[in-house]
Amino acid sequence: MTFRKWYPNLAVVARVRFDQDQEGVVVQRDVTRKGKLPGEHDNRVAGPQFWGGRMSRGPFRGPIYYDGPARQQRPRGGQMGGFRGPGPGPRVRFEDNYVDVTMNSGSPQDGSSHRRFNPYRWPNWKGDGQFDRDRRGAGGYKGGGGGGREGDGGGKDKRSWYKMIIPYGRKYDKKWLLTALQNLCSVPFTPVQYQIEGHKAQFYLEDACTANALCRVSRQITDTEGYKVIVLMNPCPPPAILNTQLKPEDMEHLKQCMAKRFDGSQRALDLNNIRTDPDLVSQNIRAILSRKTFMDAVVKIIEENIPELVCLNLSNNKLYKLEDVADLISKAPHLKILNLSHNELKSEKELDRLKGLKLVELWLDRNPLCDQFKDQLTYISAIRERFPRLLKLDGHDLPPPIVFEVVTPTTTPPCKGSYFGSEEIKVLILHFLQQYYSVYDSGNRQPLLDAYHDGASFSLSLPSSQNPNRCSLRDYHKDSRNIKRLKDPSTRFRLLKHTRLNVVALLNELPKTQHDTASFNVDVNTYTTTLLSFTVSGMFKEVDGKSQDAVRAFSRVFIAVPAGISGLCIVNDELFVRIATTEEIQHAFAASATTPSSSPVPTLTAPQQEMLSAFSLKSGMNLEWSQKCLQDNEWDFNKAAQIFTQLKIEGKIPDVAFIK
Repeated sequence: MTFRKWYPNLAVVARVRFDQDQEGVVVQRDVTRKGKLPGEHDNRVAGPQFWGGRMSRGPFRGPIYYDGPARQQRPRGGQMGGFRGPGPGPRVRFEDNYVDVTMNSGSPQDGSSHRRFNPYRWPNWKGDGQFDRDRRGAGGYKGGGGGGREGDGGGKDKRSWYKMIIPYGRKYDKKWLLTALQNLCSVPFTPVQYQIEGHKAQFYLEDACTANALCRVSRQITDTEGYKVIVLMNPCPPPAILNTQLKPEDMEHLKQCMAKRFDGSQRALDLNNIRTDPDLVSQNIRAILSRKTFMDAVVKIIEENIPELVCLNLSNNKLYKLEDVADLISKAPHLKILNLSHNELKSEKELDRLKGLKLVELWLDRNPLCDQFKDQLTYISAIRERFPRLLKLDGHDLPPPIVFEVVTPTTTPPCKGSYFGSEEIKVLILHFLQQYYSVYDSGNRQPLLDAYHDGASFSLSLPSSQNPNRCSLRDYHKDSRNIKRLKDPSTRFRLLKHTRLNVVALLNELPKTQHDTASFNVDVNTYTTTLLSFTVSGMFKEVDGKSQDAVRAFSRVFIAVPAGISGLCIVNDELFVRIATTEEIQHAFAASATTPSSSPVPTLTAPQQEMLSAFSLKSGMNLEWSQKCLQDNEWDFNKAAQIFTQLKIEGKIPDVAFIK
């Protein structure tokens, strides 16, 4: 079936063919286009997921034609992509390279009564993954599915399973992702056959209520880079993992074949090109190790019969993933030599699954991943990063590795609070931070000129993955000096602010903020009699503008020198800002509201901050002495001014009070 669209005002011509895949989803094939379709977006950021219904009255109008065998159809009802018609229309979801088209007739979300948009009678589905072109009833599935039943209609619905898809889920740790989903999901769930396919992570659920509950979690989790975690759901047949066991007789034949290929003296097992082994072929068994069925069987036989295995040859088996091979980490703990040459491994990231193996020899030649490295040194470095004990790669000797043997098992110690080094440094830094952020959050940052050295430098940076057009940190992007993104030396230099006037001028342009001082963590990096370097990390929220009340996480490195008797003067300031995670947002500002005394930095109220700035400006004293004068007079501005004037006439105010 051919599907054509014409978009006036846009140089786009798309010719798309739709087929149906194994799960009954309409799949887009052979797309040719120029430019970007209206409404097309990146699923990693907020935006509409569906076209259709009343929400997609696009700026373009035109006909849709379906070129099918011996007839043409015009879609009836709804508005898809701006095309109008009577009645509720279909929902069309664009994700990666497929289109899922379902008719929404007010039925429940559990998938029990969805009607598939099916302009022609599609081939029926067989449970083994093949298409049955015999028409068995009115439905699309043999024995049920989408309302179809064998004969006149009875039988169990085979589409009672649901595939849960996490776009761009490859970048997430499996344990973190599933824990985050479970924490927000209203019902507990058990994922079946969790796997990575392309950039997506996916698994299966059997219960419709559970699948729908998990779908409602979509876009409620924010990762460390500020992206929303999206959860998609598709009805599907039961996953193949449910029928992965070999017949007992086939298992026995495979076991005998592996016994012939095992060298006891070397504790080596040669499974090179095992799918063509004559003993198995004669029994009509094709041991395709890229299928979970056979790889699980091989691992089980190794575990039960040769757990002392040292050398394993899996070359020439068309392996494109190593998820099932990873079970050898626990089943064959003595494995030292592994041959994966002449396979279909496309990325070195697939080797991350085998990091637990203490390999000393590895063969990877004749895999597509070998062609992705610019030189041999880069290739060796990438592989050895995953297997630090490696002595030989693709038959070539490597330099001896530098490793640190840990005899006793260790665990990462729990995170502790701030580190200052000494009580004297702690008092100095906390006093400095209290003064600095009281002015920074006051709404007028001009008095911060007193905190910076004449030749001070300042730089701001954001995560390199943040897209300025799709991120709520857009107010910071124009000043971001992330050198991973910026390659032009002149641009890098321009974004590095020099002198205190330029530094404070930039600070005044940044969004107004309120910092959660209870969240502050302070770590002293270096301190001498002439230099102090420390890092402050914590949370703040914006108090005006389009992102008002948005919570951010920050990390700031101050390098300062002594000023006066007990003051600091900033010579270098590096600020890093990112979007806060869901967990951080939940805890932000909660501690200060319940336990104000727990804050490591004493806080001033907004009126006190304004009074401090005004008093410092009129008296000429620095912030430290201005605050001391106000506190001694119980924050009575007029009384403090009178005392200051009297003491100044009497010459009792030291010169250090006026050093800024």
